[in-house]
Amino acid sequence: MAALLRARPVGDLEFDNSPKREPATPMQAFLLAYACGILWYMGTCYWIYDTMHQYGGISPPLALLILFLFSLYLGLYHGLFGLLIGLMAARGREHSFQTWRSLAAAPFLWVAVELARTRVTGFPWNLLGIAQVDNAALSRIAQWTGVYGISFEIVVINVAIAAAFLVPRKKRSPLLIAALASAAVLQAGRLIEPPASIADHTALLVQENIPVGTDWNRPLLIESTLNELSGLSEQSSSAATAKAATGGAFKTKLIVWPESPAPFFTNDPLFRNAMSEMARQTRAWVVTGAIGTIPALRGSGQGSQVFNSAALIGPGGDWTTRYDKVHLVPFGEYLPFPSLFSFAGGLTKEVGEFTPGQSRISLQAGDARLGLFICYESIFPDDVRQFADQGAQVFVNISNDGWYGDSGAYAQHLSQTRMRAIENNRWLLSATNTGVTASIDPWGRLAAQIPRKVRATLLAPYSLTSVTTFYTRHGDWFAFLCAIISTGALLLRFTSRKKAEPSP
Repeated sequence: MAALLRARPVGDLEFDNSPKREPATPMQAFLLAYACGILWYMGTCYWIYDTMHQYGGISPPLALLILFLFSLYLGLYHGLFGLLIGLMAARGREHSFQTWRSLAAAPFLWVAVELARTRVTGFPWNLLGIAQVDNAALSRIAQWTGVYGISFEIVVINVAIAAAFLVPRKKRSPLLIAALASAAVLQAGRLIEPPASIADHTALLVQENIPVGTDWNRPLLIESTLNELSGLSEQSSSAATAKAATGGAFKTKLIVWPESPAPFFTNDPLFRNAMSEMARQTRAWVVTGAIGTIPALRGSGQGSQVFNSAALIGPGGDWTTRYDKVHLVPFGEYLPFPSLFSFAGGLTKEVGEFTPGQSRISLQAGDARLGLFICYESIFPDDVRQFADQGAQVFVNISNDGWYGDSGAYAQHLSQTRMRAIENNRWLLSATNTGVTASIDPWGRLAAQIPRKVRATLLAPYSLTSVTTFYTRHGDWFAFLCAIISTGALLLRFTSRKKAEPSP
């Protein structure tokens, strides 16, 4: 931050008892922040290379190029933040006042840029506030402001540290000590252990552990996979029922299968019959990832539609309803600008052609209303909170993190999923293909989990609630407020500069 505001010495004007340093020009600030953004995305989203190379069939040089282009693109948001800071800071006689004004505006500008990244680009991966998901005290801000409020607080602390290097030397130490002490106090929230969350339900989460690259052309493979997974689910459900009879657990009324790399189609009789029979045998509601289809209507001129779906099956074996994924993954479930990426033949061959769903209604499963969302959708704060706002009493996220391989992306994804539980004060059941399969309580803690990359089941505790948080009811109000304040500050900056200019 201080680097954006101190570029080079000019003249004999006093600011910090040293030669006067003017702020960076807007272009200097943009380039410095842009370089930081590129490094940030290359370092945190490095897994894109492995995904594109290993599963997209792209050569290593092209996969590396895609990662670099991705970082160049999203790094522009960091560059935009630097540019806005540079525009807010004046050069010349009003330097001191404008520098402080740009510092004061920085937290608002940062959140406004994060909102733009979420709403415009549609890739809010690792928003700054996610870093505090393990800070039980500080993360509660998210129930009012969403994750954006935590991002705001982090930038405020960084602004205070930057300001310590812009004041006269004799005032520097007290301000720096105060800023660091504030950071330490806020981080002390990590040492606080919240009260235990009370659970009065148990779900059975199935971790399929099906390799993403499985060749499904082999005869009987789908049938044998279904039989093995169904048998595992029924056996685990029976064990849970026996445990409940002795008072050692709550009866399992919900079984969840994850998003799967297996070609489980909702119109496939083999798949439908297997799932219906399992539901009848366990007498439980079943949620399963599947490929939903709508056949083409004769004379409509429209082809058949394919969806990334989650089906809900009743205890009697009837297929009651399904949720179709609304927010699809670019380059994974659809290819934006296909003509532009025609050079990547392996990628275009592997990318799905899914149709986005249209509704985020909660699904009724017995006495529970489920807020069901699929994989990538868990990184969108406003998308997930809509389920709770429409009555969902517990969240269910089904995911296939096998596409990330052995990189750290699965842990990044889990942290973002945990933040959704915190924002909406909801239990969240996360069923994944390769892990982490877990039950997440309203504090964002992992109440129960099983190891990654094993085929197993988890008895996941949870509870139902209809209480909504301020964020659930009002959405991204704080982020939009920051965007409005940022716009007003920029308008004031240029209006005041125009008035200050002498008339010809």
